[in-house]
Amino acid sequence: MLADPRIDAGVNMDGSFWDVLPAGGLQGRPFMLLGTDDDMHRPGGADTTWDTTWQALGGWKRWLTVAGTDHYSFSDAPVIQRRFGLPSGDIPAERALAVTRAYTAAFFDQHLRGQPQRLLDGPAASHPEVRFHQP
Repeated sequence: MLADPRIDAGVNMDGSFWDVLPAGGLQGRPFMLLGTDDDMHRPGGADTTWDTTWQALGGWKRWLTVAGTDHYSFSDAPVIQRRFGLPSGDIPAERALAVTRAYTAAFFDQHLRGQPQRLLDGPAASHPEVRFHQP
């Protein structure tokens, strides 16, 4: 997004940021952080790039963490891990996928299709494992 202004909205799913945003951030474009609810990606966590980037984001933004997840929970890895009996996060594979799909779809529906999504307004009873942060 930093290099290409044609990208209108972005999501970081449990990854570190490798570039520091300039003073203008992403020129007001919306961005969502979606990660593990642990000492890595909560505000003030070990991955300090999330805190630094959060401060530089000037547009619409959300910082969400998901209890019971691990780094691979935000991909198709939980299904593969379950199939082959490999260790994974505490959240069941289907639930990890459902949460990731719900929040990323809501984000892109709101910001690319112009369809307001109440799911992004705050905690939802239908997704009790998702935590909203406002550092």
